[in-house]
Amino acid sequence: MSGVTIAGVRMAAHDNRQVLHRTPLVPSSTLSRLTGFELFLKLENLQKTGSFKPRGALHNMRRLAAEDRKRGVVTISAGNHAQGVAYAGSVLGIATTVVMPENASPAKARAAREYGARVVLHGDVQGAFRKLEEIRNQENLAYVHAFDDPRTVEGQGTVGLEVCEDLPSFDAICAGIGGGGLISGIAFTTKTLRPQILVAGVEPEGAAAMHRSRLEGKPVRLDRIATIADGLAPPFVGELNFSICREQVDEVVLVSDEEIRAAVRILLERCKLLVEPAGAAALAALLHGKIEVPRGRRVVCVLSGGNLDLDRLKEIL
Repeated sequence: MSGVTIAGVRMAAHDNRQVLHRTPLVPSSTLSRLTGFELFLKLENLQKTGSFKPRGALHNMRRLAAEDRKRGVVTISAGNHAQGVAYAGSVLGIATTVVMPENASPAKARAAREYGARVVLHGDVQGAFRKLEEIRNQENLAYVHAFDDPRTVEGQGTVGLEVCEDLPSFDAICAGIGGGGLISGIAFTTKTLRPQILVAGVEPEGAAAMHRSRLEGKPVRLDRIATIADGLAPPFVGELNFSICREQVDEVVLVSDEEIRAAVRILLERCKLLVEPAGAAALAALLHGKIEVPRGRRVVCVLSGGNLDLDRLKEIL
């Protein structure tokens, strides 16, 4: 699978155990009643930095060549991967630069700085990618990809590994899709350990890169992004991630921004969980009957992040 191995996933879990949380996997009677499933929540919103991202960043950066570690790394992110890389850099003693679009969440940019990163705000998403390449070439920095890298995928796959270890039996697992790192890591790990499990991915209607890629049979780049879920809004999916998802993700479904907002509100009101829109997309799909799983089955929903700034929260509420 293009360099992704279950041994690599297990190595990431072993190496990360001293610095990251083994996040809770909890049942919810309220959400079970609302969805019709026996629902369990994987609480990645409680992970260090507020999302699953440091799992992959740490595993990736631990395996850099000595010279790359000495020079430092650069990445691009709407926010959560920026914080994950910055946190990994602080743990591993590696200098980090993160490029973010100018409209990125100020709270996420501030958090990346507080973890020690140099933050460069530049242009829109396309402009930020151009700035990334400029800095990468001028300063000869290693690029820590947010999703299209085997080591990143293995690190994110530890989410699926923990679910399989903590829950003796379940029927399906559902997670959001941005560039595809989380869903491909979960799919690879879950299908390797329990091939019968249904794996479902969820995208916003306004950022449906994986959905379109599956329809066209190849990775596509979106010309326009329009969604409240900034963490699920890369303009393309990775080649590696598309390959894994084509083979091991059973379905990819779409949710509207209003459905995502409703899921954020329900999680806060009924479960006392603060989850950002990208983290709530999977629940939105389950609440609105988008996943093809029979009622009453045991389903795991990954709440991938909780970095929701107060201004956006007020808007959603």
